Amino acid sequence: MPTVLIIDDNAAVSVALDVLFSLHDIEALRAASPEAGLAMLEQHSVDLVIQDMNFSADTTSGEEGTALFKAIRERHPDLPVILLTAWTHLNAAVDLIKAGAADYLAKPWDDHKLIATVNNLIELGQAKRALQQRVQGELRQRRELERGHDLRGMVFQDPATERVIHLACQVARADVPVLISGPNGTGKERIAEIIQANSAVRDGPFVVLNCGAIPSELIEAELFGAEAGAYTGAAKAREGKFEAADGGTLFLDEIGNLPLAGQMKLLRVLETGRFERLGSNRERQVKVRVVSATNADLQAMIRAGTFREDLFYRLNVIELRLPPLAARPMDILPLAMSFLGEGKQLHADAQAALLAHPWPGNVRELKNVMLRASLLASGDVIRVGDLGLPAVGAGAGGFGMGGAGDDGNREPDRDTISLALSRAGGVVAQAAAELGLSRQALYRRMERLGIVRP
Repeated sequence: MPTVLIIDDNAAVSVALDVLFSLHDIEALRAASPEAGLAMLEQHSVDLVIQDMNFSADTTSGEEGTALFKAIRERHPDLPVILLTAWTHLNAAVDLIKAGAADYLAKPWDDHKLIATVNNLIELGQAKRALQQRVQGELRQRRELERGHDLRGMVFQDPATERVIHLACQVARADVPVLISGPNGTGKERIAEIIQANSAVRDGPFVVLNCGAIPSELIEAELFGAEAGAYTGAAKAREGKFEAADGGTLFLDEIGNLPLAGQMKLLRVLETGRFERLGSNRERQVKVRVVSATNADLQAMIRAGTFREDLFYRLNVIELRLPPLAARPMDILPLAMSFLGEGKQLHADAQAALLAHPWPGNVRELKNVMLRASLLASGDVIRVGDLGLPAVGAGAGGFGMGGAGDDGNREPDRDTISLALSRAGGVVAQAAAELGLSRQALYRRMERLGIVRP
């Protein structure tokens, strides 16, 4: 049962409140003086205090009630307090409301209003305590995670990120392939580094291959190596990524871009650990932990016939899904501060803008924005205008700089457009969607500013 402490020197008032609360399954403790009430708070756990404002017949100023409230507030800052007032000290009660009292009720009180107020405050207090316990538990888990594992300096506070990191550390010692999925720029490579750093091969090499950055005709040579003369321009023999990663981890980023021919040969290596260099008949044996990552829907690619189903199940023994930055908002400000130069601070308006932004480019976009802000800010305090993001409450396309645009909004400036184009890999349609402009409007703006698409 919830418990209420009544502090009132009028026995009739205390008894009446006690009876009222008992009818509503609320336990009541009674104290006849401020001193007794404070002593009782040290001995009992209560959910709420109801206190009178006057305890002497010769004064009506409410000074004793004010002193009692301040003493409760100092010793028990989170404990809700309801004030029972007479008209003579109503002003004092209003001042205490401003100082943090939960509510005040004039004598004689309304039973229904009093019970509703008490129940609401008790439920709110229980919810706050549950939240505090959960947060404290998460903090303990995070400290244990950081103490017991090498997290490669990853900055995070959001429980969604912590769950992914915790699972990554759990599966790190298992010698099985891991697939990390999530949008571009979310930190998939850092998760792969955490897996390597906490695995049995943590002292071995960590080799990265971006499957989307290699021409399809060269992907086999990149993976397995090539002998001299194996293809035009191969003047000497070279080892591939599997050889380089022997005894360690091979991270295959953007695995969905691997062509079908490369997929078939990758599957064989995963099954046997054996491969041949391009232009060679000699079979080689390696021991490599494979971690792959993708921002694509591999199941949809399987249905479309562009990704092998058997390879998918080989790579996807364990899958870690890294959410977009917008889905882990507690990471935004810690990450932003980590990207700022030493001595820089974030003003409240900049913090609000960072939290309100949808971050389609995820952590990579946030890093670019903070680096730009640290360069353009006139002082050590980063304001919202330094970010090149919409201020909180601004409409779509409302930027901190620039003039009126073709779509009726304030246009982005040169730096903002350049960053968006860079994040979009030069794809104007994607950059225009991020900036809240039509493609034609962005082309016109680029032409006026003399911006060349990268």
